[in-house]
Amino acid sequence: MDDIIKDFLIESYENMDQMDRDFIGWEENPEDKDIVSRIFRTIHTVKGTCGFLGFKKLEKVAHTGENLLMKLRDGEISVNQDVISGLLKMVDAVRTMLTSIESSSNDGDNEYAPLIALLAGLVAGGGKLKPEPAKPLGTLLVESGKVQPEIVASAIQSQEEGDPRRLGEILVDQGAVAPSEVKDALKAQRDDRQKGPSVTDSTLRVEVSLLDKLMNQIGELVLCRNHLVAMSSGSVDAALLGATQKLNRITSELQEGLMKTRMQSIGGIWSKYPRIVRDLATACGKQVRLTMEGKETELDKGLIEALKDPLTHIVRNSVDHGIESPEKRIAAGKNTEGVLALSAYHESGQVV
Repeated sequence: MDDIIKDFLIESYENMDQMDRDFIGWEENPEDKDIVSRIFRTIHTVKGTCGFLGFKKLEKVAHTGENLLMKLRDGEISVNQDVISGLLKMVDAVRTMLTSIESSSNDGDNEYAPLIALLAGLVAGGGKLKPEPAKPLGTLLVESGKVQPEIVASAIQSQEEGDPRRLGEILVDQGAVAPSEVKDALKAQRDDRQKGPSVTDSTLRVEVSLLDKLMNQIGELVLCRNHLVAMSSGSVDAALLGATQKLNRITSELQEGLMKTRMQSIGGIWSKYPRIVRDLATACGKQVRLTMEGKETELDKGLIEALKDPLTHIVRNSVDHGIESPEKRIAAGKNTEGVLALSAYHESGQVV
């Protein structure tokens, strides 16, 4: 069972990364039926496996997401920003539960009720979220601690008895609150009203520690090879020289081949950036298009790991600070959409 869960975790982590990319691609190309079918198959597989392994919370979240995806696949709901944002939150929740399973063998204590309600709301609303009604002015003032509930109740009663003044005016005239406090509460109320809702390749997995151990052994073999070549350099024995030359060639090829097993394409870490850029641009109210060139450029796994955090920081800063809002771009005579370009290539034995 431990092996089954381990395989489930590895496959599910990879599937979540692929779903991130698929959701971003689907938002850009809503007519692509292959993407939605692939996503639906993936979440259906996750749900089924969870039921078998007994991870009920993960199964429930996946099932609710599957219901929404079924409507999308059948064309009953159209793709929009609300839908993609909700489904991406589902992916994040699944990742969190996978991490919990990996560390504690259970899917955590969180029931994810708000997420399930969000996904169910998208199904019920035909892909649109119904905005929550703005809180009444009196409620906002009471919650902020500006006025006592009984004072608000008395002012409301005055209105019901025929007082033509608005609630804020009554409270100000009574000296219960300052005009600025009513103004702040009204602003919060307006903001409330305006606020919307918010494959597998044919590969073999090898532990990095095993590769490191093999690299050390290859290093020892290279030293022995060098020693043997030096010893045989003055020999006139043709058989010995031939065997030494063959050993030299095979050792070099073996060393080069093993080095390649540690090489990974930069696209592995770039694959997370479309989701990061999309979420950050949405939060900042900006329009950003991400282009990536040279995703196949390979680096050593150690370098890839070292680059991951700094590159992510640069990408986030580029969207947050490097690209202006659509209004500022228009004022500067630019296109409303900013472009963030990532490029990688080999040059003179180095990677740029």
